Amino acid sequence: MDSKKLADKIMEAMQEKKAKDINMIDIHNITTIADYFVICSGTSTTHIKAIADEIDVKLNEIGVEPYHKEGYDTARWILLDYADVVVHVFHQEDREFFNLERLWSDGEMTCIR
Repeated sequence: MDSKKLADKIMEAMQEKKAKDINMIDIHNITTIADYFVICSGTSTTHIKAIADEIDVKLNEIGVEPYHKEGYDTARWILLDYADVVVHVFHQEDREFFNLERLWSDGEMTCIR
């Protein structure tokens, strides 16, 4: 599966769990670390874990597993690394503090509100 289709599938899983402020940032022309960042917010640690779990389930169904997971225990910022697509599921306060959209503002952004 190409990275754009993978990012789209991740965004669909986020929408199914009612994630807030979903953004996909195309960073392939900026860096070699990934092609896309997919970012969203959850309203609580339970909601954040549910979003990350839904992404994991949906991608496992098509044979895609993350190379790495970070932050699941505290669930303030969960990172799921799918190599070409890196997923960030934030608590709103942490998202505002780290402001990845600003840091990667040279990338093309697709937003779902």
